[in-house]
Amino acid sequence: MKYIVLFSLLITMSCSNTTKSKETSTTSKNQQNFIAVLDTIWATEQNPIRSRDSLISIYGVDSELVKAKQLLIDKNHIINEKKVKDILDTYGWPTKEMAGERGNWTICNVIQHSDNEVRIQYLPMMRQAVKEKKLEPRFLVRAEDRIATERGDLQIYGGQMKYYPETKSFNLWPVFEPENIDKRRTEIGLDSIAIFLKNRFDFEWNLEEQIKRTKEFELAKQNDNK
Repeated sequence: MKYIVLFSLLITMSCSNTTKSKETSTTSKNQQNFIAVLDTIWATEQNPIRSRDSLISIYGVDSELVKAKQLLIDKNHIINEKKVKDILDTYGWPTKEMAGERGNWTICNVIQHSDNEVRIQYLPMMRQAVKEKKLEPRFLVRAEDRIATERGDLQIYGGQMKYYPETKSFNLWPVFEPENIDKRRTEIGLDSIAIFLKNRFDFEWNLEEQIKRTKEFELAKQNDNK
């Protein structure tokens, strides 16, 4: 009798191990498929943009080649935005293990290229993902500042540059309380604004200049609202 019980136990354990093995295999396959989808989104979203920027440097922004490439960028983005929204609406913000090394970057780039309504819609989810260590703070900062600049408000962390035709040069979009920007950046785990701007844009941070520009921006906005 004891041999029958032992045999039954071994069969049960074997079935259990087989089930766990199948579950692990299914999870791994789903993860691979998920990463493959995100890799496709990355390629169709980013590669045409890089190609367009190269064409701009050679032929100028008004080139027909550039315009044709922009049409492709816009077409791809519509498709990619739907895919990203489906992912976030169905699964929430994915973990780094699920999305892969480049997955979160891919999702954030698509959101960044979308209209402000889309950024605002997923901003709470992005904030929660940062708290849960699923998303790097730098991606949240980009969205926060982009939303502010699109609204015509002062940006918070200093991630957005703008081309000013009157000076024919790039400069930082005016910042809220420039004197406290490094405090805000440190609190969210970012480098100082001077280090960021130098590394990202080869731009020199000048606190006095930015304080002056912020005051001018606020004054102009007040006049516009009168």
